[in-house]
Amino acid sequence: MRVIPVLDLLDGHAVRAIRGDRANYRPIQSSLCATSEPLAVARALLEASGADTLYVADLGAIVAQHADTSTLAALCSGLNPPSSTPRHSIQIWLDAGFADYTSMHAHLMRIGAPRGALVPVFGSETLRTPDALREAERAGYQPILSLDRRAGRPLHAPGTAATLHDTPAWWPARVIAMTLDRVGAYEGPDLATFNALRERAGGERIVIGAGGIRHRADLDAAAQSGAQAWLVGSALHDGKLAASPHAVR
Repeated sequence: MRVIPVLDLLDGHAVRAIRGDRANYRPIQSSLCATSEPLAVARALLEASGADTLYVADLGAIVAQHADTSTLAALCSGLNPPSSTPRHSIQIWLDAGFADYTSMHAHLMRIGAPRGALVPVFGSETLRTPDALREAERAGYQPILSLDRRAGRPLHAPGTAATLHDTPAWWPARVIAMTLDRVGAYEGPDLATFNALRERAGGERIVIGAGGIRHRADLDAAAQSGAQAWLVGSALHDGKLAASPHAVR
């Protein structure tokens, strides 16, 4: 099972995510590096996990529609300098509060990353129309859908119905089971929600878990549940997972 490190951005800093309570996020204090500067933190996370993919949540864009395109552009260029080869390139999965395809496309154009370097993640808490997923697919973006939950309830954009969670026909090839209550909470992964979503998704989709990982045993349990990948943040920052990259892939 792949470990995909998570970088949460707010006000130009990497911040620590705790239970999805974004109003109280603070600049990260990590055992991996002595700064909250996003590029340094991103490199440290990738080194610690041995990953070639980084999940980035632009919290300013998600919460207040204040996108941090300059930091994202710096991340893209810093992680994939001109001298890098496709074999050693880093892909960024970006959740920036996308509501529809038009705003997503404009956002990625402002960042200016090469096609394929950024993969749009549409969160159910902000997505206003599932048509955006099909439009992104037709444009070659290979979008990911994050099915967000809090307090046992599915999250959806204001003014929209929660039917996206219960309509697999709308889902793209990759789906994230995002339980915000477990993010940074050290309460273990929400395997019940993950398994229920995986059953609805069917065998043709990749289902990715998020939140709750505390140690290697949690990774093993997630892998045994059928997860092909899991988003991990706090356990990496706190040194709770083995330092060897091969131990957490």
